[in-house]
Amino acid sequence: MAAPAVGFDLDMTLIDTRPGIAAAYRALTAVTGVYVDAELVVSRLGPLLRTELRNWFPPERLDEAVETYRSLYPEYAITRSRPLPGAAEALAEVRARGLRVVVVTGKYGPLARLHLDHLGMPVDDLVGELFAAEKATALTTHGAEVYVGDHVADMQAAQTAGIPGLGVTTGSHDGDELRAAGADLVLADLTGFPQALARVMRLAL
Repeated sequence: MAAPAVGFDLDMTLIDTRPGIAAAYRALTAVTGVYVDAELVVSRLGPLLRTELRNWFPPERLDEAVETYRSLYPEYAITRSRPLPGAAEALAEVRARGLRVVVVTGKYGPLARLHLDHLGMPVDDLVGELFAAEKATALTTHGAEVYVGDHVADMQAAQTAGIPGLGVTTGSHDGDELRAAGADLVLADLTGFPQALARVMRLAL
């Protein structure tokens, strides 16, 4: 039987993908001729790509925009992104406790995998293209007992899955917003994760 897992969001939880995503959106504007405010987009990361692109592209061009963005992403986004403080150590702490690492993200799975491989951040399972409560099924299926995320929707996912939510304020939501969304514990970043994990794991038992 598989060991229990700790679930993590990706963008702005483990990795600061804002510089790369902004570069990819600027390239998308250049290729398609449709203006996308890249800085605005990266200020509100979390929802699925298609959801964001609906703000900029008409319905008849949405599929084209998704395909073009994904084709540009490896060139423009991967090498510009960096681990957030404490991220690598957090993954190591999970493994040191005999637990598995599961990443459940709104990002397209193959692109999320490129990020993790490039930064040398091994995970046991990766599930992409899920947002908010949609993440709960993946968390449950993969045996996650805690979910770590930066977005209020991540706390909704944890609540829906019936597990503690550990919020980090490295994204666009502050501690009050994360707690209001159901976070059991909030950290400034993942440097405090080892101590926090012990606390939230006790909540899960």
